[in-house]
Amino acid sequence: MANSGNTAGSTDAVILVGGQGTRLRPLTLSAPKPMLPTAGLPFLQHLLARIADAGITHVVLGTSYKAEVFEEHFGDGSDLGLELEYVTESEALGTGGGIRNVLPKLRADTVLVFNGDVLGGTDLGGVLETHHTSGADVTLHLVRVSDPRAFGCVPTDENGRVTAFLEKTQDPPTDQINAGCYVFRREYIEKIPAGRPVSVERETFPSLLAEGAHIQGHVDVSYWRDMGTPEDFVRGSADLVRGIAPSPALPGQRGESLVHPGAGVAPGALLIGGTVVGRGAEVGAGARLDGAILFDGARVEAGATVERSIIGFGARIGPRALVRDAVIGDGANVGARCELLRGARIWPGVDIPDGGIRFSTDV
Repeated sequence: MANSGNTAGSTDAVILVGGQGTRLRPLTLSAPKPMLPTAGLPFLQHLLARIADAGITHVVLGTSYKAEVFEEHFGDGSDLGLELEYVTESEALGTGGGIRNVLPKLRADTVLVFNGDVLGGTDLGGVLETHHTSGADVTLHLVRVSDPRAFGCVPTDENGRVTAFLEKTQDPPTDQINAGCYVFRREYIEKIPAGRPVSVERETFPSLLAEGAHIQGHVDVSYWRDMGTPEDFVRGSADLVRGIAPSPALPGQRGESLVHPGAGVAPGALLIGGTVVGRGAEVGAGARLDGAILFDGARVEAGATVERSIIGFGARIGPRALVRDAVIGDGANVGARCELLRGARIWPGVDIPDGGIRFSTDV
């Protein structure tokens, strides 16, 4: 199997970034989810750095929602040592249709496909090696999770071959789940029907299995998180800051917080739990930020507490306010002594007066 087709250099990467990010609204009203700041960088940049680190240089982005934002930011990819190309879907084509839609841009016989929502730490070279040494038609990265009930499960036999694709169940027969990273032989992308929505998970993979294609599993216990919900987004960002999640895009010291140059943090403010303070953001005296994400230009005034929450671009949290497990949209203003808890979402530009929303009696 030692031909040149087995090397990372002759592998194309495809990243599917067409989703609308509805579960992260209102933040995704202004920016597509893969461009949201995560440990201070666009989320997608962490994945692009991993791809470059693996020696893959040609990357095709399958875009749809706010497609122009990606090219405006990353351009041709040369700053990252990559050659980036963009393909835009005019209508949502699903995961399989999205992969099929980028086929004209693909050059290599081996194609590594990523779901752009996933923060992962698996060894990409290892996934490719499994694909080539097993002689598979398609290889899936499978990750072992402690509670697989929320996911479809993918059992494998003693040789690592995938034997079934199972829907979510309360009693899963395996702890292996589809981690959203696949290796295709090019001819199997050519077989996906063109010009209509196709789910690779529900349609392509099960039908390939039924017709006897060799689908291999690469199983590991690497870091893995779907960043689709505010809770996961906050935890993933914090894990990057604290060094729990790996990223070649973040060199240097990891710790309890990441404060960007140009941000202002007053004496006596406490920043813990993987908190990120963006460019030009300000944190007042005595404020407590635990697992908080402050986008560029956000302000947290004196004595306020922000826990496990995302504060959008230019938003303000007033003095002694409490924001916990919440999402605050760009430019919103949360007045002094307000309390926002448990899944509260404030839309962009909304102004909440001092003491305007509370969950407890004022003292």
